[in-house]
Amino acid sequence: GRGAACAAGGADGPGARAVGAVGTVGTAGDARLRAALTVAAAVAGGLGVLDDLAEDRSAVAKGLRGHLGALARGRLTTGGAKVLGIGAGGLVAGALLTTGRAPGRGAARVGADVATSGTLVAASANLVNLLDLRPGRAAKAAALVALALLPSRATRAPAAGVLGAVAAALPADLRGRDMLGDGGANALGAVLGTLVVRAAGPRTRAAVLAALVGLTLLSERVSFTRVIERTPVLDALDRWGRPPVQARGTDAVPRQGVGAPADVPVDRPASGTVDGDGDGDGDGAAGDGPADRGAAPDPA
Repeated sequence: GRGAACAAGGADGPGARAVGAVGTVGTAGDARLRAALTVAAAVAGGLGVLDDLAEDRSAVAKGLRGHLGALARGRLTTGGAKVLGIGAGGLVAGALLTTGRAPGRGAARVGADVATSGTLVAASANLVNLLDLRPGRAAKAAALVALALLPSRATRAPAAGVLGAVAAALPADLRGRDMLGDGGANALGAVLGTLVVRAAGPRTRAAVLAALVGLTLLSERVSFTRVIERTPVLDALDRWGRPPVQARGTDAVPRQGVGAPADVPVDRPASGTVDGDGDGDGDGAAGDGPADRGAAPDPA
């Protein structure tokens, strides 16, 4: 069922393999970057695997608002643990990369820079997980970000490592035979966020953080999948490499979910911090889950 697929993808699947070696690729001369990548990936990946394996899918708390609301009532969900833990790991990674950059800065400026950088790492981890709703979508987005990081000498080698790892994971992901899961998607996003912090200056980091926060808040109300499907260029990129969905009414391929082949999960449970509508799709807006398409959810 879905939980097993997430666990396989997160604990020892392509997501875990995709980020496992990135922290040491090309960072031998940059101890701070190596340490920041290790902390960010380990914390985000570990808490993601916890959510994959231990999330209570019957719980009422859904989405960022739901998990924060549960925390306010004194109840810690696995999604709430991710919010707190990945945030703390992001702050550590941000501090490792920013505190030694410009000696002589005042404490207030250093603190603001650490807060911005740490939040960027955590928001990046969340957004990649948010995109892991269709086969290959999160991996393609990660590859595009890694390509953008190649021109920076400071992040060229680890960004190339991300591209290589994504290329290795993508075939199984596109065919729906495995998925990043929360463990893989959160770790991959945290790695990318850490590399952005290393490559960009304060103003660029602030702009990237604003975009990430804006997209996260937007996801609570808008279905990204519907936006992608209605935008030809994005839809073509999203579908590239993915096997065609088996039509309803035929018996050629066993099906699960919304009339898709058994090895092509159409609606993925991006469990954890974002699923504001409670339809199990993880993007916080109605319209992506099985119930929104008039079909029963997959059996557990």
